[in-house]
Amino acid sequence: MAISRMRRVNEVMRQVISDMITSDLSDPRLDMVTVNSVDTSPDLRHAKVFITVLGDEEAREDALAGLKGAHGLIQGRVARETTMKHTPTLTFEYDESVETGLRIAALLDSDADSEPDSGRNESSD
Repeated sequence: MAISRMRRVNEVMRQVISDMITSDLSDPRLDMVTVNSVDTSPDLRHAKVFITVLGDEEAREDALAGLKGAHGLIQGRVARETTMKHTPTLTFEYDESVETGLRIAALLDSDADSEPDSGRNESSD
């Protein structure tokens, strides 16, 4: 399958799932859930839905439990709103890339702060 078609499939699925979570599900555990991306297998049988959650580890676990409980509803919405022959089986996973990026940025900032200013001349003539 063409790469551009897979991107479109992933984006359509991300949008449908995101809209469902934000507007149609009334579970308070899903209030701070953001759908970052969807990665669909080339055969369109499986799709990993990557999410982030504002909050701590407990909020993350609660959100994943809420999504697992609403799996059938979300799966049905994807089936109705997409025109694919087979609806991929959805699995929800926490996307750690945001946290990883923040840790790397913090490390780079702390490293930059600890380096001496080697390009400046400290003496005044």
